[in-house]
Amino acid sequence: MNELQVYEKPLTATEIKAQVQVIQQVMAAVMVKDVHYGVIPGTPKPTLYKPGSEKILATFRITAYPKEVEDLSTHDEIRYRVKVHGISAYGLLLGVGIGECSSSEEKYRWRRPVCDEEWNEYPEDQRREVWKRIQGKPTKLKQVRTHPSDVANTILKMAKKRAQIDMTLTATAASDVFDQDLEDLPEGLAGEATNGKPPLQEPKKKEKAPAPPKDDLETASVLIEGITYKDGKTKAGKNYRKFTITDTGGNTYGTFSESAATTANTAKESGAPCRITYKTGQYGNDLETIDIIIPEK
Repeated sequence: MNELQVYEKPLTATEIKAQVQVIQQVMAAVMVKDVHYGVIPGTPKPTLYKPGSEKILATFRITAYPKEVEDLSTHDEIRYRVKVHGISAYGLLLGVGIGECSSSEEKYRWRRPVCDEEWNEYPEDQRREVWKRIQGKPTKLKQVRTHPSDVANTILKMAKKRAQIDMTLTATAASDVFDQDLEDLPEGLAGEATNGKPPLQEPKKKEKAPAPPKDDLETASVLIEGITYKDGKTKAGKNYRKFTITDTGGNTYGTFSESAATTANTAKESGAPCRITYKTGQYGNDLETIDIIIPEK
């Protein structure tokens, strides 16, 4: 397998849009806030967590393969750098992520003592008092140094996690939906990472005027089994492409709309149900509309 795979045919704008929509639909239907992602005050986008990364990788059938692990440790510091490859179901390299973690980071370098006696017994250069914000109030805490070897496995796992999330955002083009690693910044720095930019506001949706009723339209909720198409020419010599969408019940729906076929393919890949409207005509069911159903939480 080559390290870089080059595709002859680039994705269309419609296909790229559909991929982003899949991520947004998975986020809305499957992911849980503070479990799969989190919103850090002062940041413009949600931060992707490892469980959320795994959901996205499963959606696109990508395997996270730790390709390289570099041990950069010294006698008083544990440090790892990990490179994770994203491999498709067909063995193609889709993206690479790099992550690093060190025991010298604030959250791993210091810990709370078991008791005041332990804090007093530590050498002065291995203990400190520091201000932290606890439940919104500034609080002075006593801390002691951790032994690097005690957190070695945690440092390795964290480096791998960061690399996996980096690869997920790269391979699936999800960076416009999620941030990365803001959860790992020291307290007070998360907001600064946005360079003072205000959080993104969800665009207000324009209210659409109700569509006039159509006669003889039927509505159904279905699961998509497959999508096929056939190219042809009209009597006037104009090229066309007709899509046939098949649901799991064996019913077929015809359409000339590429966007409708893209929505159907997105639903098929994600396993999400669709709400369709159609009219029964001389040559079968003619599709009018198709929308992916996002379950309410």
